[in-house]
Amino acid sequence: MPRRDVYHDVVRRALIADGWTITHDPLILSYGGRDLFVDLGADAPLGAEREGRKIAVEIKSFVSPSDMHDLEVALGQYALYRTLLGRTEADRVLYLAVPNRVYLSLFSEPLGQLVIQEQRLHLLVFDDEKAKVEKWIP
Repeated sequence: MPRRDVYHDVVRRALIADGWTITHDPLILSYGGRDLFVDLGADAPLGAEREGRKIAVEIKSFVSPSDMHDLEVALGQYALYRTLLGRTEADRVLYLAVPNRVYLSLFSEPLGQLVIQEQRLHLLVFDDEKAKVEKWIP
């Protein structure tokens, strides 16, 4: 099993505070004899605004010296997981969870906006100090 991201528990708490029920920690994707591990799986509870929605959340901290390297790695994982989810759990939407500072410094820039648009990237932006979901994109 892979090592947990530094923000794993923060994002878990933020999702619960936002009304999600954590159903998988991690969410295991099995295909062709291989297992991959998305950090979290969550469902919206019955009666909630998002009733019936299912999400998978891959958490990325972007703490290496190169945010471009971190972006390349994150996008590769995101593409692989989205492909597998399409085959195994098509009703579950994949989100890339990033701290607010990463959204403001990378994903708000022209390159980041291009990536969001062209890769159909779904982002969960969180406040790592308050353990709070700041925004969902889209």
